Amino acid sequence: MNDTQYSPQAIRERLGHPVVDADGHFLEFVPVLNQYLREEGVPGGMAEAVRAGGIGSRNWDLLSPEERVSRRSTIKPWGLTPIENAVDLCTGLLPKLTHKRLPELGIDFAILYPSGGLTFLTIQDDDTRRAACRALNRYATDMYADFSDRLCPVATIPMHTPEEAVAELEYSVKQLGAKAALISGWTERRVEAAQSIPEAADFATWHDFYGIDSVYDYDPVWAKAVELGVPLSIHSVGMGWGSRRSISNYVYNHIGHFAAAMEASAKSLFLGGVTRRFPDLRIGFLEGGVQWAVSLFADLIGHWEKRNIEAVQAYNPERLDGPAVLSLIMTHGGELLSRIADTSRLQQEFDELRSVLSGTQDPMDDFAHVGVERPEDIRDLFVPNFYFGCEADDPMTGTAFNTKVNPYGVQLNAIFSSDIGHWDVPDMRQVLAEAYEAVEHGWLTSSAFRDFVFTNVARFYTDANPDFFEGTTVASDALALRRPQHAAGSTGESVHNETAGSLGSTR
Repeated sequence: MNDTQYSPQAIRERLGHPVVDADGHFLEFVPVLNQYLREEGVPGGMAEAVRAGGIGSRNWDLLSPEERVSRRSTIKPWGLTPIENAVDLCTGLLPKLTHKRLPELGIDFAILYPSGGLTFLTIQDDDTRRAACRALNRYATDMYADFSDRLCPVATIPMHTPEEAVAELEYSVKQLGAKAALISGWTERRVEAAQSIPEAADFATWHDFYGIDSVYDYDPVWAKAVELGVPLSIHSVGMGWGSRRSISNYVYNHIGHFAAAMEASAKSLFLGGVTRRFPDLRIGFLEGGVQWAVSLFADLIGHWEKRNIEAVQAYNPERLDGPAVLSLIMTHGGELLSRIADTSRLQQEFDELRSVLSGTQDPMDDFAHVGVERPEDIRDLFVPNFYFGCEADDPMTGTAFNTKVNPYGVQLNAIFSSDIGHWDVPDMRQVLAEAYEAVEHGWLTSSAFRDFVFTNVARFYTDANPDFFEGTTVASDALALRRPQHAAGSTGESVHNETAGSLGSTR
């Protein structure tokens, strides 16, 4: 795709609509960020903050080869930025250069996320975590203040407790003017029962996804985000979980890890009833693609149909017709019965088995928090609230738009995520061309591509804050996009209009 017709500018001119990047990255200019970190009480700067991330026993780079094996320490990433490409490297580092080059990349507006600063969300020490996030937010605000017409850095919000999240949201929006926010999709917590065993303490952990089974009620966080008009994005990793714990192979751990982490977050929030209680909340799941979400959406419907509180009564051991079962066994038992010395105990043994199966627990309503009364409710509580970041070279983005397969013919909200600044974008100039290949291959229609790179992205932000793009290069396009939405009604469905070429959320 080196031909001039596939240059970013040429593609952008043919589109006739803006391109909004939902997930670019800035690279922290460490000497300057260190000043902010020290001002907030992190004297060791970026190095101290990064070292403080996560539970201590897993610091792969600080362990000997033998210790890595004995501790099953997950290998750390290596080579996260395009070092060989000096222009792209400095584009990530320097806001002025990012702003200058954005039209060259065929992108009209970009939301930018931190890079090394992503690790600040996993810092275990409360004071260091809060200070590091506050410093990062001040740094991003100051560095990008002069470039808000094309660039918008997000606020980084710690989530170990609802109180700290609400406090940083308030500060970031009201004091710094933040319009979008990044949260961790999970918080790693120690298993309380294992803390009396020093050798096991660092290994006995679990992940809190803020929905079902959380140790805290995170509703104040969701309520604050809605009140402030801030969409929330999750940009968390799943490396180090389950099978993704290779001590020697980063690629083995990396493949699929974002999708695994995002699915866990989405399931927890949905089954925890968050979208039921906060229908105006918008959450973006970044870098994991959308294929997992298509599967999750279908699985939730399928599971509700077979595991709703009425359906599970069919599996209640109390409903077992013991005499009927016994009669059938006596009639058709054949060889099995010949191996039983005393068939008179069969009824007793079946009664004992039924007691073991039923125990003292009544059937559980796994959808109790969601309040689903019909399968269509899952559609209405899933589709409008969740958005899914797909990178330019992801060939599975089209699954979001496959109305022939997706339940109820819906399209999920796939949003364009360039990931510029990181290793998987060796040349920023190729990002838009890679995304547009989906149209040329027939994986996306032109209207679906418009939804992907503009409509869905714009609505993710303007659903939360109608004035999000005011004063930017895409303000008029975003405003025009919202006008028909307000006139469309309020049904909670996403309806694709192929003629108009837009995916509308008519809530």
